[in-house]
Amino acid sequence: MDRITMTSVLSFAVLGPVRAWRGQSEIDLGTRQQRLILTMLLVRAGSAVSVTELVDLLWESDPPPSANNVVHRHVGILRRRFEPGLATRESGSVLIRDGAEYRLRVDGESLDLLRFRRLVAEAEGSSGEPAVEFYREALALWRDRCAAGLQAGGRIHPEFVAVDGERFAAVRAATDAALRAGCVHLVLPAIRLAAEYEPLDEALQSRLLLALAADGRRAEALAAYADIEHRLADELGIAPGADLRAARDSLLDHDGSRSRRGPARTRPGAPSNGTEAGSWPPGALELSQPSRAAPPTQLPADHPYFTGRRDVVAAAHELLAGEHRTTTLVIDGMPGVGKTTFAVHLAHRLAARYPDGQLHADLRGFDNDDSVLTPAEALRGFLWSLGVAPAAIPAELHAQAGLYRSILAERRMLILLDNCRDWDQIRHLLPGAGGSLVIATSRRRITGVAGPAGAHPLHLDLLTDAEARELLTRRLGDATAAAPAAVDEIIRRCGRLPLALALVATRSVGRPGLSLPAVAGELAEADGRLAGFGDAHADLEAIFSWSYRALTPGAARLFRLLPLHPNGELSAEATAALGGLSLRSARGLLAELGAQLMVQPGDGRWRMHDLLRAYAVELGEEHDDDAERDAAIERVHDFYRLSAYAAQLPLLPQVPLPEPEPSSHGVVGRSFTGRADAMAWFAAEQRVLTDIVARAGERGQPDTTWQIALALQNYFQDTAQFKQWAAVVGTSLGATGDDPAAQALLHRSLAGACYFLADLDRGLSHLRRARTLFDRLGRRTEQGHVENNMAEIRLEQRRYHEAIGHAEAARTLLSAEGNVRGATTALLAIARATGWLGRHLEALGMFVEARRQFEILGDLHGVGTTQAWLAHTYSMINDLPHAMTTWQQAIDTFRAVRATHHIAEVLVSIGDFHSANGDPALAGRAWNEALAELDGTDSPMVRRIRERLHWHR
Repeated sequence: MDRITMTSVLSFAVLGPVRAWRGQSEIDLGTRQQRLILTMLLVRAGSAVSVTELVDLLWESDPPPSANNVVHRHVGILRRRFEPGLATRESGSVLIRDGAEYRLRVDGESLDLLRFRRLVAEAEGSSGEPAVEFYREALALWRDRCAAGLQAGGRIHPEFVAVDGERFAAVRAATDAALRAGCVHLVLPAIRLAAEYEPLDEALQSRLLLALAADGRRAEALAAYADIEHRLADELGIAPGADLRAARDSLLDHDGSRSRRGPARTRPGAPSNGTEAGSWPPGALELSQPSRAAPPTQLPADHPYFTGRRDVVAAAHELLAGEHRTTTLVIDGMPGVGKTTFAVHLAHRLAARYPDGQLHADLRGFDNDDSVLTPAEALRGFLWSLGVAPAAIPAELHAQAGLYRSILAERRMLILLDNCRDWDQIRHLLPGAGGSLVIATSRRRITGVAGPAGAHPLHLDLLTDAEARELLTRRLGDATAAAPAAVDEIIRRCGRLPLALALVATRSVGRPGLSLPAVAGELAEADGRLAGFGDAHADLEAIFSWSYRALTPGAARLFRLLPLHPNGELSAEATAALGGLSLRSARGLLAELGAQLMVQPGDGRWRMHDLLRAYAVELGEEHDDDAERDAAIERVHDFYRLSAYAAQLPLLPQVPLPEPEPSSHGVVGRSFTGRADAMAWFAAEQRVLTDIVARAGERGQPDTTWQIALALQNYFQDTAQFKQWAAVVGTSLGATGDDPAAQALLHRSLAGACYFLADLDRGLSHLRRARTLFDRLGRRTEQGHVENNMAEIRLEQRRYHEAIGHAEAARTLLSAEGNVRGATTALLAIARATGWLGRHLEALGMFVEARRQFEILGDLHGVGTTQAWLAHTYSMINDLPHAMTTWQQAIDTFRAVRATHHIAEVLVSIGDFHSANGDPALAGRAWNEALAELDGTDSPMVRRIRERLHWHR
């Protein structure tokens, strides 16, 4: 069958346990992880799901290093289940990959979720019994909760919860429609089932009571009310809310007229003698009571181009559907991330749950002090909107808050509080008892949110690439499809910040002759400056300035200095050096910047968005003189120069580096607990260190350049980053000027990179230049190290007699200087050459002596290398047990020091041995393990291993 039509015979179900069919035959969907992936793709209903989202779905925390590969493998298995004739690496036409995202091709006929949504939409567009029939058909599609059976440890993914929420919203709407149409029997089974799933959802339970009464089951309805009342008291410690009590009251009304109009609502202060809401309040009621104004509907209009944020919407739905009542959602995020837009959109999505209306106030928490809305001012506005006459509003704040909470206690309202400064500004505006919800936004992290029960923070991050592209497409239409590269560049230059993207889109619409490539070009030419946004650059500055003005002077100064750090993220120690601060002060100021969301913490480091960085650059150039900025750069360079030297010491370099001069600014480097700590620091700071090597050279700081470059060489060797090694040391060599000692050390280091890159002749050339310089300087120890390096290259070239000559010269020089480690390295080279010349027993004795010396020195690199060659020699004399045991010892030794390249070398040797002895299966296994060790490196050994695997198929 043509794969293009494959989806026409496939059908999927996700409104219950996930299932799939090809025609009439059900498809085996495999493992739980494969079914979870399929469920997420189905819930997205044809929209893309990123690999990162799928990893988060499968592993709640600490995914394994192979997580992405596992996801790709599961997707491949699913593809072949849907399209059985599909080749292993073929993508097919059903489950499609788009970059780092996947989507499943489905339509309204092949997926039950889409059919459900279509039927609900038709019901909403109809009235009377036809509408109820549409609802009944839609609800009949449900077989259980979304993704039933896939929960692990009680954890349910927020997007699955959100789909369940669509079901319960449809049940409520169906009940109301059926009560109005007088045909409640059509949906009563669906109402019963939903009420069983959500036993604490008062809106559902009240509708169940009304539906039972309308169907002539008044006694059953009263019994159900008693059950609900007990359950609420036992599990939540609360009494039934207004809707439930109104539904109960309607059961006692024998003519049943109210049961067909939906739940009646009683206003605060209404009498308890059964008086109808329509006759309340009496005319003689004093002004202190709220008047019967229509429910306030104060929400600003939803944004017509709102896109994305599905994860945060789902998280909000999950909180609201949770076991414990949610009263407040506080949305925070950096300036320009779209907090207000999202809050308004979320409020519109939730408004139907709060039938007593919506209140809204912009608290202007980050305006000038005179403009900030006080809690008392906000409460007066709210009380007036709730029907309290101005003369009856108390003057004192606590009395206002008490009256406000008393009114809301009997209502279900949604309150939107925008631009909150801190917890003190909003705490008096939060309802007490009752079923109301507050949605608040703030451009700083409000620390009090974690305190009150029912209050939850929601952090708004940057848009994903897909969401940013969708935003531009919705605003600009077909122009984005015509210039995808320009769109990608715009997204990158805007840093996926919604405000920046919206400003670019508005600018493009306002200038029809300006193409998207031209917009992208202007942003690129600005080189990270806000000026690239043209007239809109003032809007970005204004938004950022609100948060900047809220900083203390110390935090504001640090904010202006942060862009002088070479990278977009930095540690607290580097921050202290940059600002000339104590570590304690730096941490305090970073915490202040983090609270204002001007920087973001993560993995012990602090990150600044590119556009905030551009804003800080402009502020720094305006407020700080050149001398202060230059001093900050010198301090941070000193910190990395001294720290890099300290970090290379636990790596036990064969040739010790000269100790650097102390910082003239009093900066000290950080200390390290051992090899693992040092390697982790190098990995985290590699980009910064390589950038400083280039920048320090340009700034006329050659010592910083070559000292950092040489400190990196052992890290580059152990992580098999040989091209990066050569590039960094080459850059440094060009910046050393006329310092012969530094030049000699750098030539020797470059020779090491050339050796591992298999560029042996160039490596010898660098070593000869290093030897000449060391000879001129009278540095005999360094000459000995160079002779050892030459011996290594001659060994690789199979020129064994020359290798022995260089190694013996090295041994003489280094022994005379008392350098036991260097002399032992020379003995190891002599032993290797001797073995290759066929004198294996003689070589064995040398290897054993070299291993003993390295063990005494505590040099694990030397021990591992000796073990590897000792094992090779055992294999040459057919002593297989000793060879295999010693090779494994070498692997264990190298793994202890995380020497990836050397582990791979040992595994290649094992594979070569098995291949030579006619065992291709064991050879292939060893070579594949070696290849896995080198994954992500630029080692030339990768190509050689693949050639071995190719020829041994």
